[in-house]
Amino acid sequence: MIRVVLPHHLRTLARVGAEVELEVDGEATQRSVLDALEAHYPMLRGTIRDQGTQQRRAFLRFFACQEDLSHESIDFVLPSAVASGEEPLMIVGAIAGG
Repeated sequence: MIRVVLPHHLRTLARVGAEVELEVDGEATQRSVLDALEAHYPMLRGTIRDQGTQQRRAFLRFFACQEDLSHESIDFVLPSAVASGEEPLMIVGAIAGG
């Protein structure tokens, strides 16, 4: 089981708590986790990544094991602690302002 922590606005949209658990087939990559998340919660399609380019939305960041994974490839293999469910993959809303 892979644990994913969602920001408040996505929790509200998906009608879930702060953390969801997902089964992922094959290697745990950003792509496979997001595929599983969108398959289980179709209302999240297009909110985390662009459906055409598969690129992360600009105001979202990905963190795991105290590391910013936002600029890693979508096929980047997530740390083993995330794959085992020991640590969550956190999707965090970025803060912008002036």
